[in-house]
Amino acid sequence: MNTYTIKIDKENFTAIEAFLKSKNAEFSTQQYAIFRAKLPCAIIVLYSSGKLLIQGKDVTTLVQELHTALGLNNQEKIHPAELNIINNLSDEPHIGVDESGKGDYFGPLVIAGVLADKTNTAKFIESGVKDSKKLTDEKILKLAGIIKANSIHTVVIIGNEKYNELYTKFNNLNKLLAWGHARVIENILEKQSCKYALSDKFGNENLIKNALLEKGRNITLEQRIRGEEDIAVAAASILARAEYVKRMNTLCNKYELNLPKGASNLVLETAKKFVSLYGKDKLNLIAKLHFRTTSQL
Repeated sequence: MNTYTIKIDKENFTAIEAFLKSKNAEFSTQQYAIFRAKLPCAIIVLYSSGKLLIQGKDVTTLVQELHTALGLNNQEKIHPAELNIINNLSDEPHIGVDESGKGDYFGPLVIAGVLADKTNTAKFIESGVKDSKKLTDEKILKLAGIIKANSIHTVVIIGNEKYNELYTKFNNLNKLLAWGHARVIENILEKQSCKYALSDKFGNENLIKNALLEKGRNITLEQRIRGEEDIAVAAASILARAEYVKRMNTLCNKYELNLPKGASNLVLETAKKFVSLYGKDKLNLIAKLHFRTTSQL
């Protein structure tokens, strides 16, 4: 599916509707939208903010025709959308799962899940939900509140002590991630049944499936590279990152240190400072000990 978003001035709303009527589009209502229109090649949604979303297998010609009809400049007004949404704006409810903190020496591993459907997908798009890596921490924290207020969701926080314990048990990061993703899916299924789940691909596809319990065994699970392109996974990535940021701030305040993200030389120097202040036995309270940084200490 190809997706485009275009910002439309309100004075062009009527012209867009007339253009779509000339193509015999089928119109319907959708929450947070002026209208939703369906053509054989595409789904078109015009939001009250002026954001126009067009999605289909090949919508390039349609987009060009629309710009010509409205007298808009293609180069200035059109850009590839950052989200691809499952099955025509998520008509089919599905769970998205993503994590934060996996590549960070300091701080917890946070795994979140969001159940997306047609209604809250529209709200998420309107609010600017996308892959958390493309958002500032301030925007992430704001969007997290919107996502929580408009979805069934869950957040699993694996603090550093527990993380190190689980890593010793699994002796494999992908297995630990699969266990966490499976718990998130199960938690949402406890609240509401759902047929589909989507996760970012990080290892053997059977890892999550094998970790699912009774309720999750019947779900259709897809694991996709760049899974954050899906709206549900993008929303989950925001919830996970928001919680990771909060937990990191708590650790920084508790130990009066600026704990950098990632696993850089700066992280190593900060870890040395932490050990000098609190002792190496306390390192498991703030760090993922299997990282190479620990052996470098």
